[in-house]
Amino acid sequence: MKLGFIGLGNMGAGMARILLRAGHTVAVWDRTPSKAGDLAKEGARLAASPADAARGAEAALSSLADDHAVFAVVLGDRGSVDRPDREPLIRGLAAGATHVSLSTISPSLSRQLDEAHRALGQRYVAAPVIGRPDAAERGELVVLAAGEDDAVDSCAPLFDVLGRKTVRFGSHVERANVMKLSANLVMACLFEVLGEAYALAESHGLGATQVFEVLKDSMLSPENIAGYGERIASGQFEPAGFRLKLGLKDVDLALQAAEDAALQMPFASAVRDRFLVAIARGLEDKDWAAVARTLPHKRAA
Repeated sequence: MKLGFIGLGNMGAGMARILLRAGHTVAVWDRTPSKAGDLAKEGARLAASPADAARGAEAALSSLADDHAVFAVVLGDRGSVDRPDREPLIRGLAAGATHVSLSTISPSLSRQLDEAHRALGQRYVAAPVIGRPDAAERGELVVLAAGEDDAVDSCAPLFDVLGRKTVRFGSHVERANVMKLSANLVMACLFEVLGEAYALAESHGLGATQVFEVLKDSMLSPENIAGYGERIASGQFEPAGFRLKLGLKDVDLALQAAEDAALQMPFASAVRDRFLVAIARGLEDKDWAAVARTLPHKRAA
């Protein structure tokens, strides 16, 4: 396929490179032109602007840092006025061609992009990816795709190159972005809780590496995480493998051990509050994973 690729950061460069190596024709652009040099040596065309990268392409892929960058590069902002090198992607993309947004952006911006492309007869696919730069280089990302069926179908050969798995979320483009945000939230929370667990252990004479060696074969084992993830998703909290009221007891003990060491653990304190809510709702004898289902929220249709 004839492609444009906009954004050659840690993730984008790897994705553009693997598409080139798969035999696609790729025009590349980055606001830092030097980033495109290595790809040019591998056969990429250096585009003069985002619009130039998209011009004549069947699909233009963008991998950018945040909402501001995506808005400016795709739709244009004040900085792109009278700047030929910043002519936005949407001006170069032909009617019937597809913009594939690989970026982690807000659901509201994803909807805005979809509407803007539709108004010009273009197609839009939200396709944020899960994985680190080394996975991008190897084509082992997980692609989260949403958009009209024909648009996503047309991009399937690209996703097969970029990732080991593609998960589709229907025509509501923002749902792919919400899925990516949900996944990143899990990781962000894991970082914090590991930090607090290591700090608690170290404040009582244990080493972080020693703690990890125990956790990786128990609490952090794939089977354990997947098992609890499935239980929480399905709402199956009986029979209880470990009762919720005993979970509260253990969180209290951890917080007391932290206090003894003058250690502040804000995440653990917040978790304790959720356990109290669960017990107030009569869940004390359910499995302790039931604490995860105490957040009030409205389910979207």
